Order: sequence, then structure tokens, then C-alpha cells
Amino acid sequence: MLTSQRWRRCVAFVCAALIAPLAVVGLAGPAQAKKGGACDGAGWSIVNLATGSTVVAGTDVERTVSADLLGPGTFGVRGRYVGYDVRLTDFAVLDYGFTGAASRADMTGGRPTPVFASKVPDHRGLSLSSAVEITLDDEVLELGRSGSGLSMKIQSKDCAQGGIFQMEPERGDGTATRITHTLATSADPALQPFYFDNPRFRARVGEFLGSACTSALTGPPSQFCVQVSTRVNIANDFSPAFVARDSAQVADRVPQPECTTAVPVEPSVQHCGGVSVWDVASGGRMGFVSGEDAVEVANPPTECVSDCQAQNQVRGRLAVLGFPFPVPDGSRLVPRTASAALPPLVP
Repeated sequence: MLTSQRWRRCVAFVCAALIAPLAVVGLAGPAQAKKGGACDGAGWSIVNLATGSTVVAGTDVERTVSADLLGPGTFGVRGRYVGYDVRLTDFAVLDYGFTGAASRADMTGGRPTPVFASKVPDHRGLSLSSAVEITLDDEVLELGRSGSGLSMKIQSKDCAQGGIFQMEPERGDGTATRITHTLATSADPALQPFYFDNPRFRARVGEFLGSACTSALTGPPSQFCVQVSTRVNIANDFSPAFVARDSAQVADRVPQPECTTAVPVEPSVQHCGGVSVWDVASGGRMGFVSGEDAVEVANPPTECVSDCQAQNQVRGRLAVLGFPFPVPDGSRLVPRTASAALPPLVP
């Protein structure tokens, strides 16, 4: 299992690579999050769902907790702004969503907003069996558990906007882990999230944007001059501020050729409207970002699976293209799920 110190270095790296300050309001770097108001009042509780009792809560907490204390199958992770459940045997994440708690940085419109029904790793016969390592530090949560030949880490932030989430599998055999994301369903159709091919990115594919660019045609490419590519985002039909995306480090998305935009475009992203599938390297990270970070034209994170160092902070020097609301019907990815079998994982 990764040490706490090594995990913190990796988390710092990914956050630095993926998160720039929001153009209007929201999450800056971890040290500045509270100043922006997006994480005001944040804090986590770990809950035994069978009994309803709080097992761990507070700030500046580091504990190792017996799995028996957390419940028979899943336990609850509850923040002011974000909540979800975690399955003990594999660290699958279930029912991830935003609470809609009041905040001047709110992007939910004040409504509980479901995002993911599940994020499920396929450990191919391996399972987690150790006690659970829990670290709570204001808005930051870290969970860790191991088993024979396997360890899993989850890290997330409790913020109204920019609710960073990361899942990290590490296998003793060094092979990849397939992780399937399934978006939530909702009794209120307006709140049901969907994947879409962002037309503002599609319209500018190939252009160079950023503070260091001297030409939209030639760049030159650099840390602060990035060529636009297609972007798949997540939105709903209720809140014009809610936007998110999957964000991976050392991971490849598995194409689903059955799926494309309702009005087909080329090249198709081969992505379904309610499911995404990723093959994540051992020590890689499968993440999720929301708010304006999700619609920034940013460099991909540097590949890193060990002793990652904080770097690549962009400090608002890259372009934020946003997204249209409501999302045009033709840009929505369909069908929601594919019937064809996925190609096998190539370790």
C-alpha cells in the first residue's frame, strides 16, 4: 500500500496539474480553497450505514479503523457539499452527488444533485481485506485499504464547486484496473446527469489558446498555450452552473463505437451518454473535476505513478471555454449505454 506521505505527494501533483483558479468564483489551490468560499464549512463524517452511527468525524484526524466498525457491506462518506458510499470489498463508490448546501460558490441551484450511480473497479478476483486508513483534514478526505496483491486509495474534497475526486488502484502484479463510471438516474428528469460532446470545444478543435500563444494556428505549444481537442463533459438540465468531467492520469478510456452524438460528428468520440469505461495503470488515478476546471483548455496531467511532485500550476493562464446551457440535443451522447461487449483488458 502507498504510504501516506507518498499519497499526499501524488494528490498534490494531480491537483496542481488539473486545477486552475476559477474565472469568477470557486476553488483555487488547496491552500487557498477556503478564501474562495467554495469550501466554507466543509468537513467529513464516516458513517456506519447499518446503524446510522458516526464512526469518524472532525478535522486533523488520522485513524485506522476495523472494517467491522464501518458496517457489513458499505459505509457512508458525508460532507457538507458532497456525499457518497464506499463498498468495503473493492472500494467501489456508489451514489456520488452534491448535497446542494448553501454556498456563494454553489453550482447546483440549491438542489441535491446526483452525479454518479457508481464508480466500480474490476479487481479480477482480488479483494480488499485490511483495516481502513482514514485521514480527515478540513475539506480533504483520504481513504485507504489493502488486500493480497492489491491496494486502493480514494481522495476527495468537500467543496461546493470543484469537488475533486480521485480513485487510485495499485496491483502487486503491476497490471491495469478497469473502472466503469455509470451516471446517476433521477426521478426528476431535469436533474439526471448526462455526458455530452461540448460544442464549444468541438468548434475550436485544432486552435491554440492560452496566455502564451502568439498564434491560434501555430501556438507555439507550451504549458500556457494548449491546442484544443474535443471535450466530453457532464451536465444536467436543471443548473446552468453545473458541469463536470472525468479526469484521468495514466489511464486510457475504452472506446464504445456504438455511441456518438445525437447528430453525428467526425471524429466521433465513441462515448456513451451514461457510461464511461477506463483502463487505469497500477498507481495511476481515475479522477473527476467539476465547475470551471472541467471546461478549461488544459494540458493533460504529466504521467506519474510514483513520488509525484507538485508542479504545472497554471494560475488562470489557460482558456476557459464553458458550455452552452441547455446543452443542445444534437451534442448529447447516445445511447446512454452500449449493448456490445467491451474489448478485453490488456494488462
